[in-house]
Amino acid sequence: MKGRAISRIGWLPPLKDAAAVALAWLAAFAFRFSLFRNDAPANIAQIVLASTPLAILVWGGCLLAFGVYRTPWRYTSLPDVRRLATAAGVAALALAASLLVIRLANFPRSIVFIHPLLAGSGLLALRLLARTRAERTSLGTLRANAQALLVLGSLDDAAAALQTLRGNQQWRAVAIYTPDPLEAGRSLQGMDVLGPLLNLGDVARRLGVRHALVAGTAGSAARRLLLEQASDARLALLTLPRADDWLQAGVGGATGPRSLELDDLLGREAVQLDVRGLSDMLAGRCALVTGAGGSIGSELCRQLARFGVGRLVCLDMSEYAIYQLEQEIKTRHPDLPVVYLTANVREGDRLKALFEAHAPAVVFHAAAYKHVPLMEGDNAIEAVRTNVLGTLNAARAAAACSAQRFVLISTDKAVNPTNVMGASKRLAERVLQNLARQSPATRMVAVRFGNVLGSSGSVVPRFAQQIAAGRPVTVTHPDIVRYFMTIPEAAQLVLQAGLMGDSGEIYVLDMGEPVKIVELARLMIRLSGKGEDEIPVVFTGLRPGEKLFEELLADDETTLPTPHPKVRVARHSDFDAHALDLGALAARIAAPGAAEAEPSARQVKALLADLVPEYQPQIVAPPSLLASHDTAANEPVVNS
Repeated sequence: MKGRAISRIGWLPPLKDAAAVALAWLAAFAFRFSLFRNDAPANIAQIVLASTPLAILVWGGCLLAFGVYRTPWRYTSLPDVRRLATAAGVAALALAASLLVIRLANFPRSIVFIHPLLAGSGLLALRLLARTRAERTSLGTLRANAQALLVLGSLDDAAAALQTLRGNQQWRAVAIYTPDPLEAGRSLQGMDVLGPLLNLGDVARRLGVRHALVAGTAGSAARRLLLEQASDARLALLTLPRADDWLQAGVGGATGPRSLELDDLLGREAVQLDVRGLSDMLAGRCALVTGAGGSIGSELCRQLARFGVGRLVCLDMSEYAIYQLEQEIKTRHPDLPVVYLTANVREGDRLKALFEAHAPAVVFHAAAYKHVPLMEGDNAIEAVRTNVLGTLNAARAAAACSAQRFVLISTDKAVNPTNVMGASKRLAERVLQNLARQSPATRMVAVRFGNVLGSSGSVVPRFAQQIAAGRPVTVTHPDIVRYFMTIPEAAQLVLQAGLMGDSGEIYVLDMGEPVKIVELARLMIRLSGKGEDEIPVVFTGLRPGEKLFEELLADDETTLPTPHPKVRVARHSDFDAHALDLGALAARIAAPGAAEAEPSARQVKALLADLVPEYQPQIVAPPSLLASHDTAANEPVVNS
């Protein structure tokens, strides 16, 4: 066994260690008798000759047994030092015991205390020397080719970043800039630690640095100040990749510093998922996603593929969106069975036939119209048909094919809605709750969350386009705020919520702290390397149906915790228990016959006001579309 271990690591390291142990053994005798010159025994030469091979044998065996040679010396780290110290301690005790057994006459007992100190120091010195030589060689290569980098962050954050940067051929850190005045003036790994008393722009110019690496996690005020100073100094901002970035990069992928993105600034923590529970729910089974070509739908498909679904069915009305998704999934998961369907969720018979053909165990319903201003006017009926009728059709189809779970993607705009989009999603939640009571075999839940960074139609892509074109960034109101989360975070929490709870429940995701849209715009301008003197922020006024702030819970709601810290369940008033005539509702919002006219926006808003009491439309609505509901005497009070 020892011979095979030696052959794997080579003979040179053990031979060097054996020489170090032997020299330390001789040095221990020399040290001992240089102190007490007159008490050397007559057989000292015999003692040394007899005990030296024993010392080499015992120490070599202990070093091999504790796996000291598994790490090449040039990569020696603190765990390796601890392993070496443990092996040295055991070797010292084993050697002392062996000397007691063989009973060498006149053997000086102090040697067993002196030798471990000398031998341990020698072994450690060999390893540190090898690592120092390797680092100098690597550093010489880096200094010749790498770009200079200024590390921004506290000493703890900077130390972790420097460890990750070690050996990177593209970047080399030249200094550290900390927001803590107490840390300024120190040194870390041979680099100066500069502090807030020095202007960051002046520091960058003096060091000849154009790039800054933001160390640590986002969220603190001090870190935000550093980012503002770095952007004022026209430094290109970098950060280290997240765990997800490394997973997606794969073997040979880029794992070095990357450009700082907007979601890095918002401080969203990684989602902790119930991996075992999700694997039990998804592994080997068929999962279907409606709206699969959209921002949330496509990310759901990516996450489902990662959890090893047996078959993935991607359904979307857009042929181009489905084509793009197909190309991506084929590249990332070539062995995954995937079915790509083009279909409209408003066509119930078509949807039912597709569900029966593929028999999904889990359905995620992400198909929806979500753009608030576009759905306020003549498109209002389209929002209701897609968001309400589409949900009814998809949930019915899931129940008909005996799906185990059905998850509706909802929105914070469904809380106390002031627009058609929000009211239609709130009505979709009510439809789901009613259908859940009628189909107990399928667990039906809704998941409600706010805005998603980078999703289609959101402010982030629009701001990015305006900045890239050099145009002013348009914000509707200086006080408007929104909740934000990243697309992967939203999709992962949707999966987690789909795993939990009882049928008919509405889950609310932890969106963190609300973000002022004007501050978001300013951050994006800074990230682009420009200032507000070049790209100004212009206020255009609130759009139709738009609120200054969104709520995740209505006034009459409370929430209860769930096993997941970022998911809570909403409890509603008794109104939600009122049964809806789903057949009559479907008939009223379906496409009219040849002799009927399309309902106007006023009529659609009146219908929504009848069925969603908390909805406050922005115009006075005429009588409802529901023929069975008398609204002449109960016309809703609305804002003008």
